[in-house]
Amino acid sequence: MTRGNQREKDRERAQARSGNKGKTKDDGLTPEQRRERDGKALQEKAAKKAAQAAAGGNTAGGGTGSKNKK
Repeated sequence: MTRGNQREKDRERAQARSGNKGKTKDDGLTPEQRRERDGKALQEKAAKKAAQAAAGGNTAGGGTGSKNKK
């Protein structure tokens, strides 16, 4: 195999191995709907964090909080 063709062949093999795991994410939403959904999630997260801080349970800093590990 020649060097000029090697990169292309390797890309084809990698694509075949990964299947259809492309970077495109199709969740059936328009970009506007996705932005709205993500914005709501961020607002809820910020409200939850503010409530925790108000309650005195400030776990900011990345410690071992209440994350569910599976």
